[in-house]
Amino acid sequence: MSDDPIATIRRGASASLAASVLDKVANVALVVLLARVLLTPAEYGLLNVAIAALSVVSILATLGLPKSTARYVNEYLDGESGQVPHVLRTGAKAVGLTTLVVAIALAVFHRHLADLLGQPSVAPFLLVGTLYVVVRAGFKFINAVFQGLNRVDLSALTAGVNGVARVTFAVGLVVLGLGTYGAFLGYVAGYSLAVVVGAVLLIGRVYIPTDSASEMEPGLSRRLVEYAVPLTATRGANVLDKKVDVVLVGSLASLAAAGYYTVAKQLSDIVSMPAASFGFALSPVLGEQSGTGDRERAARLYEQSLTYVLLCYVPACVGLVLVARPTVVYVFGSAYAPAVPVVQVFSGFILVNAVNKITSDALDYMGRARARATVKTAMAVSNAGLNVLLIPVYGAVGAAAATVFTYTVYTGTNVYVIHTELGLRPLRLVRRAAVVCVIAVGMGVVVTLALPLVGGLATLFGVVGVGAGVWVVLGVGSGLLDVEQLRTFVR
Repeated sequence: MSDDPIATIRRGASASLAASVLDKVANVALVVLLARVLLTPAEYGLLNVAIAALSVVSILATLGLPKSTARYVNEYLDGESGQVPHVLRTGAKAVGLTTLVVAIALAVFHRHLADLLGQPSVAPFLLVGTLYVVVRAGFKFINAVFQGLNRVDLSALTAGVNGVARVTFAVGLVVLGLGTYGAFLGYVAGYSLAVVVGAVLLIGRVYIPTDSASEMEPGLSRRLVEYAVPLTATRGANVLDKKVDVVLVGSLASLAAAGYYTVAKQLSDIVSMPAASFGFALSPVLGEQSGTGDRERAARLYEQSLTYVLLCYVPACVGLVLVARPTVVYVFGSAYAPAVPVVQVFSGFILVNAVNKITSDALDYMGRARARATVKTAMAVSNAGLNVLLIPVYGAVGAAAATVFTYTVYTGTNVYVIHTELGLRPLRLVRRAAVVCVIAVGMGVVVTLALPLVGGLATLFGVVGVGAGVWVVLGVGSGLLDVEQLRTFVR
């Protein structure tokens, strides 16, 4: 790894952001085409209920093994690198075994699972979903290992391949007349192609060139599996938070409501993209700095990162609340107007999710996965319980509110754990957050005054641009946005 952590973060974040932009642009195109043109809200909801259900099943296929493998790859990267091939082989064999068992079980019990969900129409998707589970497990493993190797450029490449292939195959198969099934097969094809590309890169650029030690370090296999346990709880809770709600909305409300809810979540994922890319590159660097004893440097890196995330996302979320209606109507069509209040509630999730993107993975690399897993599991169970209570009364809006509440508690706890690990400066962060809120209010006033001018996509983009301009002026004027420092960072 580079001696300069800033340079490492910059390269990783740039590569990840470039691929994320490509992936999200492809995803936006796919969502708009499927939701607005090719499928009805109910059909789009059915597709996403099936994908959400399979994402939950996929937890059993990989457990926490990909992240655990990445952690030990990262640990031995700069020291005893001869252990890296042993770690990769052990992790790959374990993931392969668990995935095979889960895929067979899904093929046998897919109808029973569909009946349990209260959606028999999902059964054919679950049967084909055995392939989805297999290729998704391979993608998760390869992507995690690249992160552990600090080769975010390679993980970014595989993610980009997945995004482009997904939209190409999904749209193509729907147009050919395969309908919702064709869209689902497009997701399978995207993961499949990404796994092939990622495996070639991993074997050719990492596994073969690395000289393997004569034998694996005693106890390493056991430690890898043991560390996967809290990571499994965290990842399972994460999927419970982010996927089960879609299934519950489809089961307790309607498939159309699931379609509205999914559109809102897709928008939140798009807005969260920069923070996710930055956090993906930042996490192993914070872990390494903390592991080498330079916690002061790690703390300053995290504080600056958190400041920029707040500066970007607090105003962005305020803006999204204000422009939610024209955004949904002009992008997805008037049929999705019921999604507007869901999008507005989800703006709170976007903010806490952005903070969490630069926080949660870093805890895994610092060896604090168990603490994160405990809180994450509790919050995920609470979220599921709140969903069951709120969805029958408030529909998709209730599901969004439950997610915002539980994720806020989870993110706040993660920030506290980072503080206990690194020793942050809370008062300094609070002062910066207060300034950010003033900037958000100023920008919001301007956007509110400009909203009556919105009459289509062009004027909508114009109003968003005006809001962004006000944000830049206020950010620079407050001193929080240092243009020269930002230019140096991204160069």
